[in-house]
Order: sequence, then structure tokens, then C-alpha cells
Amino acid sequence: MQVKKLSSPGRYADGNCLYLTISESGSKSWLLRIVVRGRRRDMGLGSVDLVSLEEARDLAQQYRRIARSGGDPLLDRQALRGQLISFREAAVQVHELNVPSWGNDKHASQWLSSLEIHVFPIIGSMPVSQITSADVLKVLAPIWIEKADTAKKIRQRLRMIIKWARAQGYFTGDDPVELAEQALPKVKASGAHFKSVGYDDLPEILDRLQASSVSLATRLALEFLILTASRTTEVLEAHWSEIDLDKKLWVIPAERMKASRDHEVPLTERMIEILQAAAELKLDNGLIFPSPLNGRAMSNNTLRLALQKRLGVDATVHGMRSAFKDWAAETTTYPNEVSEMALAHSIGSKVEAAYRRGNLLTKRRQMMADWDAFLADKDRKVIKLHETGDAR
Repeated sequence: MQVKKLSSPGRYADGNCLYLTISESGSKSWLLRIVVRGRRRDMGLGSVDLVSLEEARDLAQQYRRIARSGGDPLLDRQALRGQLISFREAAVQVHELNVPSWGNDKHASQWLSSLEIHVFPIIGSMPVSQITSADVLKVLAPIWIEKADTAKKIRQRLRMIIKWARAQGYFTGDDPVELAEQALPKVKASGAHFKSVGYDDLPEILDRLQASSVSLATRLALEFLILTASRTTEVLEAHWSEIDLDKKLWVIPAERMKASRDHEVPLTERMIEILQAAAELKLDNGLIFPSPLNGRAMSNNTLRLALQKRLGVDATVHGMRSAFKDWAAETTTYPNEVSEMALAHSIGSKVEAAYRRGNLLTKRRQMMADWDAFLADKDRKVIKLHETGDAR
């Protein structure tokens, strides 16, 4: 009756370190103050509406007994909660926690969808506290050899979830992912890279591209990608707001970059010509190269199919960056760091990264102009860009 009648904000002792606390808003809850391994700790035991006085006294006695024996009742309680939280629920919470820092919607979607396909059907309903190396092995073994890249990503995501569960106190013991990996066979590195073409072939490929019936948006996007030595998504998701024609710069924001920092691309004359042609395709969504099918950003496959199927080039779109790197290394005297900066690669040395503040823009502007001139080729026939009825 006293618990029901008390209403003034404050803390009221019940004995044996158990207190009734009343907040300024009038809500009532139980608090246990105990000493755990020499340190005073406060444990909330729940709302008065959910936990009766008798239940609160029983919990207080139970937790005080654990503390007196040298244990930590808070860790024990968290471990108990880990038995109530499924691996799927833990994964969703880890995903929600990291989405703001990823800044890439595609990566965030793939992160969770890969677990939906390969992990949740096997261990998704299990308590996260009960995951063992044998369970992880059941997940990784079927894809470890045949889908090595996918398996490595899954392994890293499993490790993230277990680390989060451990930090929450839901999981104790050895890392089951590490133990499972020790039982898996070693996968030899294939040594394969993105298939590229020789840089000498690019001027002729660009001629074929412009003479082809590939849609205008695709032609412009592919040539712009080759000229800027950019990644596919960086070009396909490019917005007009990122273009500064006065300064002749394309500034890609950090959230769209692999290294998570702004990247400035100096614009050459040919790049500006492409942008002027793309302006005729401008839509309200601000995309520079909108899909002729739905107006949204084109898929990565659009450029791949144009390059491989329509032009018959046995290379990947990403391989165009390799051709640029080979050209810079073999035919120019530009230092390696200039071409690396143009490719937006991270500086490997932490010491060098700490001291380097500039982005070598002046040198990169001249290098990109030389790359533009090389691709143009003085003997190359200029073909006027025009729209066709083919939307692929």
C-alpha cells in the first residue's frame, strides 16, 4: 500500500539496498545498489507496474548473492537477455547502428540481404548467446570454396554481430567465427584482377562507342567514366550539383566515395563537352546520366553490357581504370602518387597520409588533360553525338 501511495519524486529505501525511485514525471521503478568486485553499482530492476515488491525483493536477494560470491549480476542478466534475442534480431540492430556511417544505400541493402540468403535460414532464429563455431561452420562451409568472395563478406559480418553481442553482454566465450575459420580449408588466392584492355586500344574503342547505336546516355556515361578514370557508381550516380563549370571541377561528396572523403576531378575540354551533351537529358532528379528507360540511375550492368556485348570488348568497366594506371606509369613521367590520387586510392602509409594535406589537383589537372589528348588521338575522326531510338 505504501508503494501505491507514495507520489513525491525521490528515492525510498525498502532495506537490503533495494530502493523505490519516483521520477519527476511520477513514474516508479526499482533500484538495487550493490558492490560488485569492489565497485558500487546501481541496477534497475524494472517498473513498479511490471515488477511487484515481492519480485523486486527476490531479485535483489538473488543479485546480492551473486555479487557476494564474486560474480557480476549485471553480466549475468545481460547473458540471460542474450538468450532471448535471436541472431536475426541482433543482426538487424547491428545493421541499423552502422547504416548512418556507411552512407551507401546499396552497400547497406546488400549487407542485410546477404544474411537473409546465407545466414538467417540456418541460425537466424537461434539465441545470439548460443551461437557456436559449429553453427558458423554450417553457414560458411557451403559457400567457402564456390563463393569465396561472398563467404569472406559473410564471415566479416558474422564477426561484427558477435562483437556487438559481446559488447552488449549477450555473448561470452571464444569467438565462434574465428574458431570456425580454423576448421575451414585454405583458399588459394586466384591472383585475378579486373580484366582490362591495353591503353593503346582505348582510342579505337571510343571511336566504336560513338559510332554505335548505344543510347546517348550510356555512351556519354561510359566515355565520361573512361576520361575521368572513375568507378562505375561514381559516374552513374553523379548529380549536376557536384559540377562546378567555373572551376572546371567535379566534386564527388564523401558519402559516394569508397574512401569516405570528398574527391575532386578536374574537368577537361572533352569532359565538359560530354556534360553539355548530357544537359539535354537533364531531369528533375538532377542525375547527369539518367536511364533512358526509367529516368533513375542506370545499373552497373548497363555499362558492362554496352562495353562487352555491344562493342565486343573483352574487359570489365572497372578495368578501364587499370588501363589509365598503365598509361600513366608506362608513358608519362607523372609520379605514382599523382595517378593514385586521380584514382582516389587511399594512401597506404599512415605516416604519409598524416602529413599529406593537398590533393595534387594542379598536377592531376595537367595529367587528365594529357589523358584526354591521348584518348582523342590526333588522327582520330570526330563523330557527332546524337540520340538514337535504341534505349540500351
